[in-house]
Amino acid sequence: MFIFRSASLTVGNQQTAMINRFLEHIDACPTAHHVVDRASGLLGANGFTHVSLNSPFIASDLDQGFVVSGGSIIAWKNAKSIAEHGMRIVGAHTDSPGLHIKPNPDTQTLNWQQLQVEVYGGPLLNSWLDRDLAIAGHVVLRDGTTSLFSSSGSVARIPQLAIHLDREVNDKGLLLNRHQHLSPIWATGKMKHSFETWIAHQNSVSESQIASWSAQLVDTQKAQIIGRESEFVASSRIDNQISCWAAISALLANAGNKPLMVALFDHEEVGSQSSTGAGGPLLEHVLERLASAAGSSRPEFLASLQKSHCVSADNAHAVHPNYTDRHELNNAPCVNEGIVVKNNVNQRYATSPSSIVPIVHAASTAGVALQTFSSRNNIACGSTIGPITATRLGIETIDIGVPQLSMHSIREMCGTKDPLDLVALLTAYFERN
Repeated sequence: MFIFRSASLTVGNQQTAMINRFLEHIDACPTAHHVVDRASGLLGANGFTHVSLNSPFIASDLDQGFVVSGGSIIAWKNAKSIAEHGMRIVGAHTDSPGLHIKPNPDTQTLNWQQLQVEVYGGPLLNSWLDRDLAIAGHVVLRDGTTSLFSSSGSVARIPQLAIHLDREVNDKGLLLNRHQHLSPIWATGKMKHSFETWIAHQNSVSESQIASWSAQLVDTQKAQIIGRESEFVASSRIDNQISCWAAISALLANAGNKPLMVALFDHEEVGSQSSTGAGGPLLEHVLERLASAAGSSRPEFLASLQKSHCVSADNAHAVHPNYTDRHELNNAPCVNEGIVVKNNVNQRYATSPSSIVPIVHAASTAGVALQTFSSRNNIACGSTIGPITATRLGIETIDIGVPQLSMHSIREMCGTKDPLDLVALLTAYFERN
């Protein structure tokens, strides 16, 4: 059923340029709001119109447009024929697990000034220790505008306890109290300025102008190519910014006339249950408003959903050579060997025998290999926006993704060939052959 071929790691100038663009994307996008801001800039520079959610959609919005809501963005092309052809959608998520700064975070222990944090999603907590950390986020001003920021360098660190004070740590493992052991150090001496004062300075505004803010710790180490033969990408936030970058790249590369859409959602790592998450009504409302602007009745819109198809693009677990016992080896994908089709009969993934067909055709067209992932019966798999989208809209959906190691670590890893394969696959998927 699938195309299997050996991976070639030899890349030309065009492929090298694409990989470099991916690395630039990750370095430029420390938060979900930064992902949306960068995508908006790329779309606008390529002729897409920013459409307001506060007004009815009109016919001129149908050709190529996008909407933004917080850390989520939905972009489309050729929506005028949605009733005839349905919509092909690639969905992904903009957020990553990590440590977010709490309101009123300033605290002091002896002469150490620290910040209180809240755990977001399911990060691999030990990976955040002894890292040089920046702070990034956004502020909402009293006039309703939003300002993004990221500190220019490292400002915080979560130091690990010295082995002399925890001599059994290497044998018994590291135990972290989420509340007690994760507060970063960012200054010494008596407190001179509050965190909110620091944020105001970062955004070149006064504290009185700030209505609210959101901030999180981020790794300052840049995305890098590593490996003996430059086979790997090592970076923060590979999950799931690789899918966001590939989806936007494929949309911009399309020159066809069929309806296409990219939907990038916030809050997937915490369950998607928000106004800007996949569990909210944003995608459904945008699709219906586009159909209405194209002159479709509601029955015609509902019929168009049955002609539609969705790819949920989110990373998969590559087989770990040191922990092969954690994998079902007949369905354990490898890096640089193709894009993964994720399967779960308990509907943690949305893949079905019929929903896979467009991806098989796209893989054949693009010359991209496909692999399969299925978890062991005694190890629960995660989930994605795929089942949520399929449930909300009633459209066929497939879960695919790039294989990676160290998922939810501050520093993740995938193959250098995998981002290129994902762009090629999604580009072919959008061509609708």
